[in-house]
Amino acid sequence: MNVKWLIRSQSVVTLAAGMIYPYYLLFLKNLGNSYSKYGLAFAVFTISSAAVSTWLGPRLDKHGTRILVASSLGMMVSMLAFPWTSSYVIVLLLQLIMGTCNAMQRMSERLLLAEGTESGSRGITIGSYHFWTSVASGFAVILGGLLIDWLTINALFYMSALLYGVSAWVVWRASGTSRNRKSAKPKRSESGLSMPE
Repeated sequence: MNVKWLIRSQSVVTLAAGMIYPYYLLFLKNLGNSYSKYGLAFAVFTISSAAVSTWLGPRLDKHGTRILVASSLGMMVSMLAFPWTSSYVIVLLLQLIMGTCNAMQRMSERLLLAEGTESGSRGITIGSYHFWTSVASGFAVILGGLLIDWLTINALFYMSALLYGVSAWVVWRASGTSRNRKSAKPKRSESGLSMPE
């Protein structure tokens, strides 16, 4: 997958996450009605993310792009489900799904970033990646703050879900385009002439 499209897609993911994150924390706190329940919900997220990372490791090289698409789709479903959640048990289940998606996203983005760069010249690309995703994060918090004055927290969840869906689509389209380019590259015969694969 082209690194430029990876940066674009993950900037959209960062925008989606940053826009809802402060309000999602308030949502968890209010639904749990105590700091201990909030702490448990957040622990489920982080522990599930850590646990899934060890399972993903052996599968990552072969399915990195698919895992990245699946992570965005899983987050989209979670964001759509949150406004309808009234049970703390369901919140814990969503936290488990989100932790899984977080591990999928973090690991696959790093793999694809490494695959799209060459040793000795990765710094500029990684700097650009960090810059654009950080800008998206800062912009997202400002945007979320502005929108929450006019919209409900449920609307922010839905907007976040839409952005996760856009990210999944961007990765899917970009990976399909790069696969088509690879298959269209001519193959050299033993005589040195180019021939289609």
